[in-house]
Amino acid sequence: MSKTFRTLDDVDVKGKRVLVRVDLNVPMDNGRVTDLTRLERIAPTITELSDKGAKVVLLAHFGRPKGRDAKDSLKPVAAVLADVIKRKVAFADDCIGAAAEQAVAALSPGDILCLENTRFHTEEEKNDSAFVAALAKLGDLWVNDAFSAAHRAHASTEGLGRVLPAYAGRTMQAELDALGKALEAPAKPVIAIVGGAKVSTKLDLLENLVAKVDALVIGGGMANTFLHAQGVNIGKSLAEKDLAPTALRILDKAEAANCAIILPVDATVAYHFQANAPSQAYGLDAIPADGMILDVGPRSIDRVNAAIDDAATLVWNGPLGAFELNPFDKGTVAAARHAAARTKAKKLVSVAGGGDTVAALNHAGVGEDFTYVSTAGGAFLEWMEGKPLPGVEVLRTK
Repeated sequence: MSKTFRTLDDVDVKGKRVLVRVDLNVPMDNGRVTDLTRLERIAPTITELSDKGAKVVLLAHFGRPKGRDAKDSLKPVAAVLADVIKRKVAFADDCIGAAAEQAVAALSPGDILCLENTRFHTEEEKNDSAFVAALAKLGDLWVNDAFSAAHRAHASTEGLGRVLPAYAGRTMQAELDALGKALEAPAKPVIAIVGGAKVSTKLDLLENLVAKVDALVIGGGMANTFLHAQGVNIGKSLAEKDLAPTALRILDKAEAANCAIILPVDATVAYHFQANAPSQAYGLDAIPADGMILDVGPRSIDRVNAAIDDAATLVWNGPLGAFELNPFDKGTVAAARHAAARTKAKKLVSVAGGGDTVAALNHAGVGEDFTYVSTAGGAFLEWMEGKPLPGVEVLRTK
């Protein structure tokens, strides 16, 4: 798969000024970075370029500032990144213009410089050609290592790839390899698990998946909409009842494509949406009128695990129940641990992505055991929906 993309194996970076688009959009609390995952992911690309004698210039956005805003400065993030990679990271107060140009000119081979938030300039998100040119002036080549921003055609995520020689960084390369294994040329049979609250946010995803996978497990609040569409009384459960015709259309599409749809066969029901609310498992024909489905039931868990046993490839996006509330995390945790065990036994290629999904797998203690876990939210979803990602397309070998 990566053969269709230019990578760091295709270029000599010694002495070159390398603009590297990274994801530094980390969670912060009172000026403290609360999760280092994204910084740890980009470390290999940065240190490899530095070791090969490149002048490494990091480009990234932070938050959604409207113009310059001190609270969205990348300066504190650059300091934490220096700790993570155990190297000095210089900082420039702007990403274009005199401040940036002087900082880049001062670099020796192997040095690392982080430029200020690209979104301090409105031209970044407009992919403005003059802004692209001002950034391009600072580098000899461009490396994109931010898959999580690859669904946006911004100046630093796509525009630079049109004016400078463009390469995938190691994180991007790993992501593209993993995604290729999962949906583009997967070992069959392929199963997808799609959960989360709303069908409406995942319509494109479901429509693309039924045409590509052999079995599709639908869980979370989404499953309630499908059950309601099939005439199941779901009590007070969260559901988008107006989407019943859409749900039925997706079921028809799946049947035509020979994709087995796996919906819950029983449910864990409570009367209050809160942690440790008294709950009980019910068959679908007996959901109490004033009850709420908050997780799949024990028979459904067995059914999902059996489907995982039948699969060679698993793609997962979204939890099976209200996993953030104990004990309604049972279904998600059981399936996650089962998939992790199959992966460790070399019986399954497992790829998962999206914010809730990463949190759920970490909660189950198996985030490290899947073949690949993508930290990208929107980009992972658009890729699963079969949409081309601008920041990836621009890296393809012409």
